[in-house]
Amino acid sequence: MEINIREEYQADHDAVFALIEKAFEKLALSDHREQFLVQRLRKSAAFVPELSMVAETERKIVGHILLTKLKIKNGQDEFDSLALAPVSVLPEYQGKGVGSMLIQEAHKKARTLGYQSIVLLGHEKYYPKFGYKPAHNFGIECPFDLPKENCMAIELTENGLDGVYGTVEYAKEFSE
Repeated sequence: MEINIREEYQADHDAVFALIEKAFEKLALSDHREQFLVQRLRKSAAFVPELSMVAETERKIVGHILLTKLKIKNGQDEFDSLALAPVSVLPEYQGKGVGSMLIQEAHKKARTLGYQSIVLLGHEKYYPKFGYKPAHNFGIECPFDLPKENCMAIELTENGLDGVYGTVEYAKEFSE
């Protein structure tokens, strides 16, 4: 199976909406509204078009990933970073490396755009294989009440989080 990863086009929005809905449909730890979050984020100041990417095979979109801007704040200091949310793969393509390809390509693209780190809320056993570590190891806290091991961060560049600490501030669209 050959997978092509590319930037999402506006013409892809309906297919991506349906894909995200299907990807999270049976996931117990989901509010099943991720597709609406993506719609809101596309219209926000946090949106970076180059970091909304799709995976396709045989002209069918089978996966999507979105990275958006966030801030890490500590008093008067604030630092730019990215949020990874969500990564979605059609159920029949899960477990075939599509999500891994999307994450790796998104990391590469974010690095080329000058971003130094990414923060995510996710499965503590899945994301470490991509280099994610508990965010609290860097002095970064998530603003939600959840187990610390589910809030993770990665440095996209060497020492990309040196001197960065504080609480993550997500785009307001995450809480709407």
